[in-house]
Amino acid sequence: MSEVINCQRKIKIAAEDFQLFTERAIEIVPEAKGNSATIAFISDWKMRELNKTFRGKNSTTDVLSFPFESNEFEACENNLGDIVISVEQAERQAKENNLDLATEVKQLILHGVLHLCGFDHETDNGKMNEIELKLREKLNI
Repeated sequence: MSEVINCQRKIKIAAEDFQLFTERAIEIVPEAKGNSATIAFISDWKMRELNKTFRGKNSTTDVLSFPFESNEFEACENNLGDIVISVEQAERQAKENNLDLATEVKQLILHGVLHLCGFDHETDNGKMNEIELKLREKLNI
């Protein structure tokens, strides 16, 4: 079972509201089906720190995914990994795209799940985006 946690205090968001969606998103992505992930809602400050540490970019971003290294712990072999979402950045993007915050967060969860499954929109000539758009339709987001 996946876990969704809120680790920020700037924007009111109920992590439990995204639990069922996370489970649905994982089950609808063939490469993820039957697995779990952890979703953490964080601040821009923390996201900037993570983005700088892991990607060398001194700026915030909307979502980062950290795939689970299966060699480490046998007991966690069904864990896809961790997804962190900047709720502040999600709120800005929601306003820019005329979406409510919940829809934007759901889109970011799906995006993160696809990254955990090995998809990379920066190198795949649009394949991830095409898959993501089809899955958004199926998930009604």
